[in-house]
Amino acid sequence: MQLDALQSLALSVAQARSPDSVLMQMVQGLGMWDGVALARVWLLRDTEHEPPYLELKASIGASIAEPSRRWNRTDGAHQKILLSYGKVGYIASNNRPLLLQRGPRDWLVQPDWADAEGIQSFAGQPLCFKGQVLGVVAFFSRRRLEKADLDWLRVFADHAAVAIANARAFEEIARLKESAERERDYLREAVRSALQHGDVVAESPEMKRVLAQVQAVARTDSSVLILGESGVGKELIAAAVHDQSGRRDGPLVKVNCASVPRELFESEFFGHVRGAFSGAARDRQGRFLLADRGSLFLDEVGEIPLELQGKLLRVLQERTFEAVGDDRTREADVRVIAATNRPLDVEVERGRFRRDLFYRLNVLPIEVPPLRQRRADIVPMARRFLRTTAHRLHLPERELSAEDERALLAYDFPGNVRELQNIIERAVVLSTRAERGLGLELGRVAATDAVPAARREELDASDVMGEDAFRELERRNVLNALRRCGYRIAGERGAAKLLGLSPSTLTYRMKQLGLERPR
Repeated sequence: MQLDALQSLALSVAQARSPDSVLMQMVQGLGMWDGVALARVWLLRDTEHEPPYLELKASIGASIAEPSRRWNRTDGAHQKILLSYGKVGYIASNNRPLLLQRGPRDWLVQPDWADAEGIQSFAGQPLCFKGQVLGVVAFFSRRRLEKADLDWLRVFADHAAVAIANARAFEEIARLKESAERERDYLREAVRSALQHGDVVAESPEMKRVLAQVQAVARTDSSVLILGESGVGKELIAAAVHDQSGRRDGPLVKVNCASVPRELFESEFFGHVRGAFSGAARDRQGRFLLADRGSLFLDEVGEIPLELQGKLLRVLQERTFEAVGDDRTREADVRVIAATNRPLDVEVERGRFRRDLFYRLNVLPIEVPPLRQRRADIVPMARRFLRTTAHRLHLPERELSAEDERALLAYDFPGNVRELQNIIERAVVLSTRAERGLGLELGRVAATDAVPAARREELDASDVMGEDAFRELERRNVLNALRRCGYRIAGERGAAKLLGLSPSTLTYRMKQLGLERPR
């Protein structure tokens, strides 16, 4: 019967791909032995937060005192056994087999149960693979066991230990495959984004200077900080830096820092191991490990809470980190490209951003100008969006009319490139083939969002205003607002409120326009 059970186990575990399935096959094979009343398997658990213990993972048996009763559950009094406790703990801690015969009533912990079930012997063997104890297999028998039975159990246990090790290896392979698939998904998303937006349009001198900076910084491996208002295309610039660098064959992984909850910050960036916290059902790789040998794009880096910025700084300085719940130190060869629409130097002075982290990120800054300051890019960019939008929505391609181009050039795009794309997509969807052009009617939006009414009428009466004159008008308007508010920026009486801007946007524009608070 033992030989039949061993052959059954060998055939079953050859197809098993998880430790749980192997353990179930083990106890079912033991249940085929003559006289077996109860067979169980425990696996060793060794965690950082508590002493090592044996966890009951599989159980099979039936009562003769109560014929309807089965012992197939893995919870209860023997679910968790310390290595210092009882027969099973002895087998694991000493890595030695144990054979006990019926004797005085105290030969088992539960003598009444043994008497009722006619238990004659107990046998147990350690599950050992390459000198390491994995757990214990043991059973109670209603017939008297001999040393030959213990030897058969040793063969059984050795075979099962190999099967458990193999199943764990299959689990690790599955985990690595999942990680590779997740990385593939990140890469596919990056490709989709690139196809949607196309290469950077740089007809204007301002954007040509930006691309020259991109080519210069791509040759190095230092951190890059991309500055600019929301919607100017900072993500495209980050992709351009990555694609022109020596890391182009590695992944470009994006993290939107504003969308990461502070309680999940470490898990998102550094990963976690199974059981590290409630809900951590499996190991998870963080973004730093996913970006190994590639680039990590930290969008809206200014939104990282102050108390968590030190953890990011440590990784940037030492290139090492620990996953949540893991004591192993990991390394990641990652180039960090950060982006923000907030003036981080001002945030540093206000105590909302760490100075040392700012200096670590601001090694190679690239400032992307807003769309209203690179008007030569507006029409070429609109034409590109026309083609890509029509293709994506399976609509016929359209052309911009002269009226459309004048409307686009007369508009100041407070939402920058993102707003331009949305405007074109909306016009493509709503226009008909009978129309000539898109019939864009955008109206003028002043660059500061708060140009006085009289001056706005003067602007409307003019067909064209040069970029220098327009920039000077913007500068004068911001300066007037600052003087009226006593150079107070934020608050109900601040210039930002008067201009209809956020304090961070006003501070950023002051820097662009060369305006400073008087000392």
